[in-house]
Amino acid sequence: MFLTDVPAGAGRPGWMALLLTVVLLGAVPAAHQPDQPEPAPQAETPNNARMFPNDGGMILNFIKSDKTADFEEVMAKLKEALAKSDKPERKQQAAGWKIFKSPDPAGANVLYVFVVDPSVKGADYQVSNIIVEAFPTAEANVLLQKYADAYAQGMNIVNLSLVQDLGQ
Repeated sequence: MFLTDVPAGAGRPGWMALLLTVVLLGAVPAAHQPDQPEPAPQAETPNNARMFPNDGGMILNFIKSDKTADFEEVMAKLKEALAKSDKPERKQQAAGWKIFKSPDPAGANVLYVFVVDPSVKGADYQVSNIIVEAFPTAEANVLLQKYADAYAQGMNIVNLSLVQDLGQ
């Protein structure tokens, strides 16, 4: 695909849509991804860490349309967990972590995109680990069950290396 394939005047939203389309078309089906959310783990046993070893990353989350309120509730608790953490890297993570909801349907599901820019090297971005770290076991288990039940197909993870910062 050449740059001339993008309509003139498409601007940043056009490029973001193009990037998302390329990622979605090139991604391995979520059913075959090793990083699918698992059933809610026990709060005492967090999942493996999820790190972004490069400059940034994206996670495409395919959420059941009738579970968006539950997913957004857990994301609000994730924000709370990052804000109240005593770990300085959690504050850095929050500063570079945005959650977008696509207005376009993703089949029968809703697409939420985590954009991490910049990533915090060595920091764990696994939502379940952050929830377990911040909340009492009973509350964490309820949140993690809602989180797991919200997923329709799993997620696709994209590590990104900066090639050019056009604003600099």
